[in-house]
Amino acid sequence: MTAPAPLRLRPLEIGDLLDETFRVYRRHFLLFAGISIILSIPLAAFSSYGYYAFFGAFTQQLATGQPVNIGQLSASLVALGIGLLVFLLLSPFYYGAVTYAACQSAIGRSVTPGQVLSAVLRRYFPLLGYVFIFYLMAILFCLFPLWIWILVGWVAVMPVMFTEDTGLVAAMGRSWRLVQGRWWRTFLIVFLTLIISYFASLALGAFLSLGQLLIEIVATPVVALAVTAAASEILRSLVTPLFQIVIVLLYFDLRVRREGLDLFQLAQRVPAPAMPT
Repeated sequence: MTAPAPLRLRPLEIGDLLDETFRVYRRHFLLFAGISIILSIPLAAFSSYGYYAFFGAFTQQLATGQPVNIGQLSASLVALGIGLLVFLLLSPFYYGAVTYAACQSAIGRSVTPGQVLSAVLRRYFPLLGYVFIFYLMAILFCLFPLWIWILVGWVAVMPVMFTEDTGLVAAMGRSWRLVQGRWWRTFLIVFLTLIISYFASLALGAFLSLGQLLIEIVATPVVALAVTAAASEILRSLVTPLFQIVIVLLYFDLRVRREGLDLFQLAQRVPAPAMPT
């Protein structure tokens, strides 16, 4: 397999960074999209069952006039809870796999699915800890701006862990130092990426709405909703790599601006002068 061309390290303006993101995604579309789709299947299955059981109970009540089946509702909530737990346990792969592959592509190394799996397994618990802290802060913090401020400071944690081979605590400190002094620019890039991802998800959702109408022709509305819920999770996974690639490119951009990484890379490529005889 031919190794990809390494990222030409230079300060990237916001437009350049987004262009580079789409270029990297197109080049490795099968790898990035395949990883995301495969890892989204368990969550899609639990989400589909949860929707089917939950809305099926209310549909049955409207049709028969009988009280809602508490057991059926409990089963749907349990299914959704199990789905969230499974997603949490798979989240190091869901977020870390594409991040690792993007890091390898940026430095000009080819990557295989086996290498991706091995790299994530070696850092599974630090990655899980990072994701757990992410969601725990979302639940506990009453001040939403504080949550955003901290998360932007930790935005480069995963690229640091994969590229510099550090633990979770060290990666958090390293990311915080890289973002320091450039918080607002980093926030703007992250915010724009989320907006782009949101509208891309809306575009895919338009196809799902059409598909749901077609499914309702041959199936009940509840079945159509369950199928659409599963398809929505899978299609959303096609958008997820965009954000992860942006984070990797943002990490290298921060290193270029703070540490002159492009000059260091150039120095490594220039052959040493011949010694005088």
